[in-house]
Amino acid sequence: MLFRRIILCLSIVLLSACGKQELPSPFHASDVSHALTQADFHMTDHNGQPRALADFKGKVVALFFGYTHCPDVCPTTLADLAQTMQILGKDTEKVQVIFITVDPERDSPEMLAQYVPAFHPSFLGLYGNAEVTAQVAKSFYATYQKQPSASGYTVDHSVGTFLIDPKGRVRLRAPLAQRSEWLAEDIRLLLAGA
Repeated sequence: MLFRRIILCLSIVLLSACGKQELPSPFHASDVSHALTQADFHMTDHNGQPRALADFKGKVVALFFGYTHCPDVCPTTLADLAQTMQILGKDTEKVQVIFITVDPERDSPEMLAQYVPAFHPSFLGLYGNAEVTAQVAKSFYATYQKQPSASGYTVDHSVGTFLIDPKGRVRLRAPLAQRSEWLAEDIRLLLAGA
């Protein structure tokens, strides 16, 4: 009886080993596609044009949430994305970087128009009223909250860059300070249909 149980257990283990093996992800960023199937935006860009995620089909979108008064994370992320665009070379035509402000109270279209393209001329800043901003952030599971400071307030916010494939599906989330080379590799994989 004991021998039969041992054989049965070994058979189960061997059969389970015959299942399809999971290969490691080819991406450096984390796969978030399962959680962000409803992520979208309907906002206005810093040029006054209404924008939705569907407007960028055919391109990879690199999107993150921030604000122009941010002392560190936002300018660093924009600089990293500008470096990524340099690495991508001619593929930059197939990429759109989008900065969504979580501080619509202070980030006017004029301020966004000066700040965002200063890092790269193709970058777009998007804004909406407080309600629209909250809806868009919620659809991406992004958080933000005002914090009083000596100069008025700062905004604590989620970090990381979302990478959206050319079909308009949110696929990846790169962490803060992801190497520009890795971002470029992930973007090229998405452009190739991975």
